[in-house]
Amino acid sequence: MEVTVDEAQRRAYWRRNLRLMAVLLTIWALVSFGAGILFVEPLNEIVVAGFPVGFWFAQQGSILTFVVLIWVYVTRMDKLDTEFGVDEYEQEVHHS
Repeated sequence: MEVTVDEAQRRAYWRRNLRLMAVLLTIWALVSFGAGILFVEPLNEIVVAGFPVGFWFAQQGSILTFVVLIWVYVTRMDKLDTEFGVDEYEQEVHHS
């Protein structure tokens, strides 16, 4: 079975998308599970603004990290879409 250029580009695009998602989800898991559960006791010894850092990570840190990771994903995917010529902004300009 012969792979066409379009098929090869789609596979490369999807592979890079999956790699990006895997890296970002790993970071999120490490922050939320690691800082919020595994390392909570040592982090709770550090107090910032009256709250233990371990408690802060369990309650707020993992959520804020997730929001930042969403922003990183959107930014990186916009660049990837442009690189592979599938960005929606370019298509809107051509179809208008």
